[in-house]
Parts: sequence; structure tokens; C-alpha cells
Amino acid sequence: TLSVFIIDECHLLWGDICGYVWGRTDERVEVPMTNERYKQTYFGALDYQTKEFLVKPYEKADSEKTVEFLKYLQKKRPGQRIAVIWDGASYHKYDKMREYLEEINSQLSQSQWQVTCVLFAPHAPEQNPVEDIWLMAKKAIRENYYICESFKAVKKVFIEAIEGKIFSFPKVYKYG
Repeated sequence: TLSVFIIDECHLLWGDICGYVWGRTDERVEVPMTNERYKQTYFGALDYQTKEFLVKPYEKADSEKTVEFLKYLQKKRPGQRIAVIWDGASYHKYDKMREYLEEINSQLSQSQWQVTCVLFAPHAPEQNPVEDIWLMAKKAIRENYYICESFKAVKKVFIEAIEGKIFSFPKVYKYG
């Protein structure tokens, strides 16, 4: 059995609660920020068959955390092979990630690989439905700004908006 996941990372910042700023198109609009150091990285995976969204927080996005997230997905789908479709972030391709793929796939034919990686076109976030899920979560933060008095509350609203949810919008069905 093969589970297909579409994956992306999101870097949530304390300032995300501020929303959008409108201004002249020929001028840069600067908004003073406080607490810029508050941030949280999330790895998210849309199960393409079930449309369930799995999300896990990490302190940063790198090869090591990417491997941890893939192991998390494997635990969520025991006994299944995993195919991931994602962007071409450097930490998806080097260091610990390459070592991990070699470790789990090296003795197998390509059709039996435990984890197979497929890339979206370069610089094409519009292909990835997970980008839209991140936007939904950030919209939930802006809509619930009145309860987001701390970064802990912001993270709670963010996660509650998407974790374990089943998504159904046109881009989710784009690939077959």
C-alpha cells in the first residue's frame, strides 16, 4: 500500500496576527514589530487519499527535522510505503535527508522504496495545496485576533484550524 502526502513547511511569526497592510504600490510600507523573536515552524502533510492534514511543530526546518517528520508520517501509516510531493527546499535534498533515504531504500528496487520523493516545479507554490491550508490557518488567527493575546494563543488557534481536519477545495483534487 502507498500513502501519498503533499508536504510543506510554515514559519509562523508573532507578527502574523497583524494581517495585511495596504499602501501605495510604489512605496514600501513598514510596520513596526515587537516580539519578532517569537516564531514556530510547522511541517504539514496532506494525505492525498483521505484529505486529512497532519501537522507537527519543530523549532526550525532543516534536514534533521525533515527526517523526523517523515518518520512521524511513517508511524502514522505503519506498514505502508510513503510518497511525498514537495518543493525543492535545500533541506529536502541534502545531509540527513539523503542519508536517511539511502538507509531505508538502498537495498530495495525503486518500486519498493519505503519513501519516494517527488518535487513540484521550481518556484511554484501555487501547485501546492498545503500553501492554501497555511493561509486558512493564518486567516483563523486574524479572525480570532481578540483571543490571541500571547504567542501561545496564536499557536493554539493556528493548530486548531487545521490539525487533523479533512480538506475539500479545488486544488486538493488537482492531481487526480
